[in-house]
Amino acid sequence: MKNISVTAFIHILFSVAIAILLATFLLFLSWDKDRQKIEEFKRYQLISITFLSNLRLNPSQEELEKLYEKLHVKPVSKAEVKLIKDEIKKGGKTIFTGGSSAGRVQVFSINDTHYIYVQRMSYNLMLRDDRPADYKFEIAMTTGVFLILLLLLLYLAVLKKLYPLKKLHKEIQRFAQGDMNTCITYEHDDEIGKIAKSFDDAIRHINELSASKNLFMRNMMHELKTPITKGRIVAEMLDDESTKKILVRAFERMNELISELAEIERVTTQSFEPNMEYVTLEEVLQKSQEMLMAEKSCVKIEIENKALTTDIKFMALAIKNLLDNGIKYGKDKCVTLRTNDSFIEVVSEGDALEHPLNYYTEPFSQAEKRSSGFGLGLYIVHSILQKHGYKLGYRYEEGKNIFMIEPDMRRRFG
Repeated sequence: MKNISVTAFIHILFSVAIAILLATFLLFLSWDKDRQKIEEFKRYQLISITFLSNLRLNPSQEELEKLYEKLHVKPVSKAEVKLIKDEIKKGGKTIFTGGSSAGRVQVFSINDTHYIYVQRMSYNLMLRDDRPADYKFEIAMTTGVFLILLLLLLYLAVLKKLYPLKKLHKEIQRFAQGDMNTCITYEHDDEIGKIAKSFDDAIRHINELSASKNLFMRNMMHELKTPITKGRIVAEMLDDESTKKILVRAFERMNELISELAEIERVTTQSFEPNMEYVTLEEVLQKSQEMLMAEKSCVKIEIENKALTTDIKFMALAIKNLLDNGIKYGKDKCVTLRTNDSFIEVVSEGDALEHPLNYYTEPFSQAEKRSSGFGLGLYIVHSILQKHGYKLGYRYEEGKNIFMIEPDMRRRFG
């Protein structure tokens, strides 16, 4: 029950309520039918006993009239008796038979009209049952229909009241999927309207913060580029080769950091969508090697060429960062790139990671001894793979660190 949506719960609740009401109504009809049969039997039994006992006393016409009125019956004229008897013979249904040594009483039903035939020596009376109409069934039907309609109206009213919640959910989903221009509308000042207003205020605030962050990042990277370029030019003019080498390397690392920050800003935005195209794995790896600032002899390729649909630029960047890590931190400063059932593995010799993999996929979180990097490489890899429906895995075997790019089954099937 915890995972059932509010709408589904309301469907179930009203369905059960209507089912219970219908079951109660049908039980009442069954009970009412049995009650009518019992009351009818008792009534005709009373008429039988009353008439047979009174006819023995040879009552006057006035006494008979009083008896008719008391028992709610009317005598049938002699002209109608013959016609009624013919109808009884054709399709009349006997619903009661009673009597004693004093005589006999039979009740026939013709077209929902009941006729009482009393036989007593010299008396042969044909009476029409004239009891007042019983409206209990009609009242029950009206009440039942009214209650069902009332429940249906309440059901529709509740669904209508919840409709803005569905609309709100769709608008929030649009925002979560990267539509930063989503505007949540709200018409009423009820609880749902207040929630919608709060979400709209939150979206506006998030957009303001995001715009402020983007402006800050772009200005910062732009402002840093100029002094770094000037510093690089000045460093090249130095005569001391040792100092020049240190400064040039420092400025190169600053440029790398700015470039990595730019890629992080783009990849991690909600609105980022990879430019998917049909390429081969060889094309991706070729682009990765072009981006890699290292000797090709340091990278050993053992791949089976495959076709895949991906953003070649960003997938190449992810593989380049894995290769770069393997070269930087490997004992022999070389790395092997191979394919298997998973997808791609990047293998390098070295000590096992001191922390779980998720520690290294956080920005700026690197082992203390790894002072040659900024701790952004695996974070960028992780972010790119997430956008492409892959995940980054790791295992350590026989003195080798193995980073794996493999399909994220939870994302594909979850």
